Amino acid sequence: MSILKARRFPFGSRIHGTKLSRYSPIETIPSPDFVCISMSQHIGAPAIPVVAEGDVVKKGQLIAKAAGPVSANIYASIPGTVEKISEITNGLGQKQTHIRIKNDFTGNEMLFDDLKDRSPSSVVERVALAGIVGLGGAGFPTAIKLSPKSPLDILIINGAECEPYLTCDDRLMLERTEDIYRGMKIIAEALGLTRIIIGIEKNKPLAIEAFAKYADIDVVPLRKQYPMGGEKQLIYCTTGRKVPVGKMPFDVGCCVQNVKTVLACYEAVVLNKPLTETVLTVSGHGVKEPKNLKVPLGTSFSSLIDYCGGKSDDTVKIVAGGPMMGKALVSLNQYTRKTDSGILVLTDKETNREKPSNCINCARCAQKCPMRLMPMMIESHFLCGDYSGAERYGAMNCVECGLCAHNCPAGRALVQSITAAKNKIREMKKNG
Repeated sequence: MSILKARRFPFGSRIHGTKLSRYSPIETIPSPDFVCISMSQHIGAPAIPVVAEGDVVKKGQLIAKAAGPVSANIYASIPGTVEKISEITNGLGQKQTHIRIKNDFTGNEMLFDDLKDRSPSSVVERVALAGIVGLGGAGFPTAIKLSPKSPLDILIINGAECEPYLTCDDRLMLERTEDIYRGMKIIAEALGLTRIIIGIEKNKPLAIEAFAKYADIDVVPLRKQYPMGGEKQLIYCTTGRKVPVGKMPFDVGCCVQNVKTVLACYEAVVLNKPLTETVLTVSGHGVKEPKNLKVPLGTSFSSLIDYCGGKSDDTVKIVAGGPMMGKALVSLNQYTRKTDSGILVLTDKETNREKPSNCINCARCAQKCPMRLMPMMIESHFLCGDYSGAERYGAMNCVECGLCAHNCPAGRALVQSITAAKNKIREMKKNG
């Protein structure tokens, strides 16, 4: 066992944690009456349904297959009857195809056959088959990250959980320590690596202590600094390596995996389980009982809020994810997805609903940006319709951490403007 000293990365910011559910053990919710499972729970092409309305399915049965290499399989999270396959507008305002399954409460479940061996190719194939993607929020198919084209020498496990309110990773590290450790070893062996580092923020001392007992991994207690959980920041703080602009972790010999992803890999390889559920935090001062919940994919947000005692009368906003990188919902027509980490029910005291004013050129957004960008200039070019100018100022390098908007005294929606600029730049390049 070795505890290593972390390096400090410049910029970023210290943000109050507000970890209301820190001491709430993970609860498994009662099986819901129905689930509504999105076909777009990952980066890349939506999965293609392989069931029809009226089909009877078991929990763990394949209901949608990956549409190409950058996509992911999707499995039924409860047993029952496929009631409907249709496109709906979810709570984020996105139109996506969903499969609605009515629960028959039979408990029927399908598992994979035991792996005959745990060779790297077999493990990667099982991870792809199970539909595992980056569960820290990115949603990138994990099997691709386990098939690097460049040589690697370090596996880094992301246990930072730097977003305020969220505590599901912390609870998993405490309650599923051994399983996460075994998942690390499986991934490391698949990559041919011997060195494993786990980075955990210092505000999680029990998790640090839990992993410090393993002699063959290095634990790095991290300074509480947002966005410590960003891949590039985490790599620098744990190894001292800098990922160049436009490059990826594998370009500096690193593979980064979130603790939830590692646990999902363990369950797929050892327990033969496809990815059918997630663990998330329901928190905020607008919910009566903040909790950490284990839920089937496709469970309605409204039922989870009700399970936590319901929302208070002074609730003004509900956010999918954390307060920094999460998305405010326009309605509660939202269902849990693989990449969900939290549902925040926020009161007026926890939000800023003042109208933005003009930029005063204070440069606070640039001073705090962990990617050393000039968000005010990117927004200015975007609002003028100069998308090429926004790209020249580095819009595509933005990690959408939200620090620029968080520190803006004018209350400008900088990260939303940059995200929109990135979408316009991609569209412009696609259309030539």
